[in-house]
Amino acid sequence: MPLKLNIGLSKKLGEANYGSRGASVNLELELESALVNEPVKLREKIAQAFNLVRSSLAEELNGNGQQAASSAPASSTNGQTANANGASRAPRQAGQRLATQSQLKAIQAICKSQKLYPLPVAQAHFGVQKIEELTIQEASQLIDELKASQAKGG
Repeated sequence: MPLKLNIGLSKKLGEANYGSRGASVNLELELESALVNEPVKLREKIAQAFNLVRSSLAEELNGNGQQAASSAPASSTNGQTANANGASRAPRQAGQRLATQSQLKAIQAICKSQKLYPLPVAQAHFGVQKIEELTIQEASQLIDELKASQAKGG
C-alpha cells in the first residue's frame, strides 16, 4: 500500500494602502511504504518536497517568474512603485546603499543549500527585479530569514 504525503504552504504579502496578495501551493505524492522503515530517507523526501513547494510559492507570488520577461513598465502611485505584478515597493531614497557582494553571495549560497532560487525569493520579499537591487538592510533581513528557515529545517 503506497504512502501518501501531502504538503502545502500559503503566504500572504501586505501591500500599500492595506492591500495584499497571496498564494497557496499544495502537493500530494505517493511514496513507497517501505520508507516508513527508513526515517532518514523519508525525511529527505519530505525536505525535497517542501523545498519544491517553497520555491513554487515564491514564483507564484511573483507571476511564475514572468516578471523579468515582462515588458510592462513600473508604475508609480502616491510615491510607491509597483512592478509588473503589482508588488508595491517604497522608492529608493538618496543615500541608500545597495547590498554588498558578500551579502549577495551569502543569499545565493543559502538559497542553493535550501534548493531555492534567489531571485524569486528576493522578489517575493521585496519586489525587486534583480537581487542586486536589494539594499544592505533588505539583504541583511533576507539572510536572517533564510538562516532562520534553515535552522527550523524548512
